[in-house]
Amino acid sequence: MSPSASSKSPVNASVVATLTLGCKLNQAETQQAAQHLQRHGCVTTDRPVRADAYLINTCTITHIADRKARRLIRLAHRLSPDAPVVVTGCYAERDAKALAEFPQVQVVGNTRKHEAATVLLDSLEGVSPVSSTAARSSGRTRSFIKIQEGCDDVCAFCIVPYVRGREQAVPIDHIVALAQERVEEGVQEIVLTGTQPGAYGRDRADGSSATTLIEALLARTDAPRIRYSSIQPQDMTPQLLACWEDSRMCRHFHLALQSGSDDVLARMRRRYTSSEFRNAVETIRAVVPGASITTDIIAGFPGENDEDHQQTLRIMEDLRFTDVHIFPYSSRPGTSAALLADDVAPELKRHRAAELRELGAIHRTAALESAVGSVESVLFETAESGLTDTYLPVRVDSAADLTNQIRGVRILSADNTGLVGELPG
Repeated sequence: MSPSASSKSPVNASVVATLTLGCKLNQAETQQAAQHLQRHGCVTTDRPVRADAYLINTCTITHIADRKARRLIRLAHRLSPDAPVVVTGCYAERDAKALAEFPQVQVVGNTRKHEAATVLLDSLEGVSPVSSTAARSSGRTRSFIKIQEGCDDVCAFCIVPYVRGREQAVPIDHIVALAQERVEEGVQEIVLTGTQPGAYGRDRADGSSATTLIEALLARTDAPRIRYSSIQPQDMTPQLLACWEDSRMCRHFHLALQSGSDDVLARMRRRYTSSEFRNAVETIRAVVPGASITTDIIAGFPGENDEDHQQTLRIMEDLRFTDVHIFPYSSRPGTSAALLADDVAPELKRHRAAELRELGAIHRTAALESAVGSVESVLFETAESGLTDTYLPVRVDSAADLTNQIRGVRILSADNTGLVGELPG
């Protein structure tokens, strides 16, 4: 690709569907690509609609994620058979050969992900634009900003370090400038993302840390809300938690447990014990009243026995997470866990995952019901629905369009889809 590609004339009215699978880091990178396309005259949409071209940012955390990527590529081809499709992300990095066999697909791995939008612009030369009525620009309400990528921990089950590389933190000044730019564009919430965001600055020699980053964002930007939720328990320090004394910090923490068994955690090569995880959760709740804590758990990791599973159920019962994402163990070629005997039968994995989900659903309902009667700060992402700072979905009946407003909402009731509220009179 020529160096001058980014300076080409705008692609007038071309519609590009920018589609994302996987983590918030992927969402941040897709938003950045969409903004690049918009600057070059494209109309972007984050919905799978008929379009002139598609940019698909993939995940490969499990075989299910791989399957979703292939399904999305096939959908794009059905919607617009002649449209070019640029596929990037972790699956593209891990198995470019398999993806290149799809029609119209160009593969851009993670090491060149920053070039994906330019590759797509090149592919649009000579394309007659479709109607842009179905398209819309995305990211106006919340903006995902990448603060780092890569991971040095190399947990046994995780393919991400192999497709994202080693930790690389984005300089604080760059993050602050980008966040303020998004705020001036009207964004109400800055979401800080990364492969290992809690370890921000570990690779730098200038004293940068998650604490100094957040302090800079609070001091030097006008962001109404800042969300920094994905943190490992061992990275939760008193200095970092002190940042939540500022009400602009969203009271949502995502700490991945993975297992309640110390034996399993050791085989997973996690850097904490179950008691250290408990202490982190209890410390957060003591320092940040009303904090919402969510987690991830893997069911059926190699060697997991019934007692290991029961220990996970017990820690869930004790800590009562606001939400839990349950993943039956899926071997990833290239990880050290793939060398272990996958000795938990598939039907037992499914049974254990179902038990974990059932308990998680009970706690989710309790968390929603506990909000009834309170007044919550809600950022509306549509005319009548939005998210609290604790990441609970809320809907109201309003004659006015509330999109992109932060409003206090009195919570009237809860159901299995979220909270129902009203604007205080």
